[in-house]
Amino acid sequence: MAKSVVKSSQTTVKKRLSDILKPAMKTQVLTESGKLEPTEELLAEFAAKNEELESATPEEIIAWAAERFGTKLTMGTAFGPEGCTILYMLSKIAPETPVFNLDTGYQFRETLELRDRIAKELGIEVELLKPELSVEEYEAQTGGLPLYKTNPTQCCLDRKITVLKRGAEGKHAWISAIRRDQSEDRARAPIVGWDKKFGLVKVNPLANVTKSWVWKLITDHDIPYNPLHDQGYTSIGCWPCTRAVAAGEDERAGRWSGFAKTECGLHTLDDDSK
Repeated sequence: MAKSVVKSSQTTVKKRLSDILKPAMKTQVLTESGKLEPTEELLAEFAAKNEELESATPEEIIAWAAERFGTKLTMGTAFGPEGCTILYMLSKIAPETPVFNLDTGYQFRETLELRDRIAKELGIEVELLKPELSVEEYEAQTGGLPLYKTNPTQCCLDRKITVLKRGAEGKHAWISAIRRDQSEDRARAPIVGWDKKFGLVKVNPLANVTKSWVWKLITDHDIPYNPLHDQGYTSIGCWPCTRAVAAGEDERAGRWSGFAKTECGLHTLDDDSK
């Protein structure tokens, strides 16, 4: 389990990098079908690297990723508590790393205000990646009936998955903020692996930490977070598909309530998007 204290400087983190880093190698190859696939060398590197990184702290994992992928590394965030803790660590370790948010057009006002707070307090500007169609144009395609009411999976595909695929162009790796204990699907997430859905290396620095670890870090370091969490919202996405949860409910029970759906598709391990 990762330690619960973020280092005050980069010195301790970098000291361990000599034991973790290996010479960089090509990460992707373009197949005849036009899809990006990992090189055999990269898959072999992952097999060895995951064992090493399982005992590393989140800061050390982030530092490794920043050194390993350099300017080809990016991070995606929905401004959840986990994402905010990684943004805090990035601000100390690799503040030049580009960060994006998938702005579906349905985000809570509080979420967008948090983006401004993070820029002010952590010095990290998060780019908003938007779908090609505005909300009005998108809903007009279905006669004004929002697709999130009838087919939220398609809505997520159109306004999240497709947008990330476009935003990932030119990058080799991305950082996500998922935890293994959040859901059954996420329980299988490696620290570092190949994300075939987006043709990128995916790095999960918080894979083996807990919800309580995240909130202790936020409290100890006064990290900005979404005030909706204080109103019973344990997992926050788009406002039409997010509700507060009752005591004893799963932390993701407030997402897509009424549908047999718990994930938008960004972090599922299958590649069911085209």
